[in-house]
Amino acid sequence: MNVKKIAAAGIAAACLISVAACGGNGSADSNNKSGVTYPEIKLGETGKDLKAEITFFNGRTDMGLATYPGKNWESYMKDFNEMYPGIKVKVQTDSNYADSALTRLQANNDSWDVMMIPAVDRSEFSNYFISYGATEDMDKEIKLANEKAYDGQTYGIATDGQTSGVVYNAKVFKEAGVTELPKTPEEFQAALKKIKENTKAIPLYTNFAEAWAMGAWDAYIGGNATGDPKFMNQVMPHDKTPFKKDDKAPDTHPYAVYKTLYDAVANGYTEEDYSTTDWESSKGRINNGEIATMVLGAWVVPQMKQAGDHPDDVQYMPFPITVDGKQYATLAGNYSMGINKNSDKDRQEAAMIFVKWMTEKSGYAKNEGGIPIVKSDDSLPETYEHFKDVDLIVDDPAKEGEEDLFADINSDSELGINNGNGKKIQDIVTDAANKSKTIDQIMGEWDEKWGAAVESES
Repeated sequence: MNVKKIAAAGIAAACLISVAACGGNGSADSNNKSGVTYPEIKLGETGKDLKAEITFFNGRTDMGLATYPGKNWESYMKDFNEMYPGIKVKVQTDSNYADSALTRLQANNDSWDVMMIPAVDRSEFSNYFISYGATEDMDKEIKLANEKAYDGQTYGIATDGQTSGVVYNAKVFKEAGVTELPKTPEEFQAALKKIKENTKAIPLYTNFAEAWAMGAWDAYIGGNATGDPKFMNQVMPHDKTPFKKDDKAPDTHPYAVYKTLYDAVANGYTEEDYSTTDWESSKGRINNGEIATMVLGAWVVPQMKQAGDHPDDVQYMPFPITVDGKQYATLAGNYSMGINKNSDKDRQEAAMIFVKWMTEKSGYAKNEGGIPIVKSDDSLPETYEHFKDVDLIVDDPAKEGEEDLFADINSDSELGINNGNGKKIQDIVTDAANKSKTIDQIMGEWDEKWGAAVESES
């Protein structure tokens, strides 16, 4: 399966490639027709009399429903219009968002104004988006200013920060006799064993039928499994065998993450018929105690709390890997909001104002169980009550000149790490259930693909 992304070759030929502004002085780039940067906007003052209609394209189809149990898009837009009545925001959602967003980018038109940035090489950002401002200035305003930055400019602002852990039912843990949260793969398997023996709950629900849910396992292989902020962007792109078991610390690194899933399936701690899993019903089932654990990002916690009558039973714990006596969790951005370079002057300014409002005033991050992106806001939602002793780390950016190296290797290898390729994780479940391959064989095959890609890019 080839991971879909925008590649520099081919697309660039179809676009007028604009020259990004030099970073460091806070000035807008040449794509920014409004001339206003994010740091310069004062909400409630800047653009107060502006009249414009903008389109906000995203993948949260659930939030487009009146029945959404949290705060839906309509409610957010009403709140925004209390401050900016002249800016109308039309929300468009798509259930196949990752592919649809790339299609819109390739059209290179003004059919959208704000978009959740899909898989785009950093070097291509300025072909599609305007800069919010110099990264060194943006770093004073928001967290993760480097995550969607290139050549000293920041092109995307995360809707919220996320860490990845395990959602679990605390009541089931108590009934099973699990008195302490597991901190290692062995302790996690032991907890699953107790749950199977002492309760009627499914110890670990894979959500196998949803490829995106399977792909979520990739999120744990960096800081969570290594404690090293350099691993993902500086170490892994040069390592030909990143999936090999670390002989000195076998319960760490990517191998330990995927082995955790493999062992749970092989030991019979997952659903009996993994092919019939159902995402929507799983929310209510973990709420009522039919499911004990699911390995997914923290964003799922509010949805699962709202899915039944037992919200307090739904809790979130760090992924069970310990590195040198310490647990870690990577702080990363959820989807980042980007602004269309093809929008006209007023729509670009309106879009910039809207993004700043979403970041600073809407409450979206905490409402969705995320970590606020505003630099000065150190608060954490209650979801993270078990993360008090966990070190939150941010992946270091790639070295200069290697900004697209990980993405290129990831695409060439066809593994699609953190790019929605859940098929490879589904294969782990199938091989574990059928005992057709060992985890060492699977990881060896992945290393062959990754190593060949590293070699081809060197």
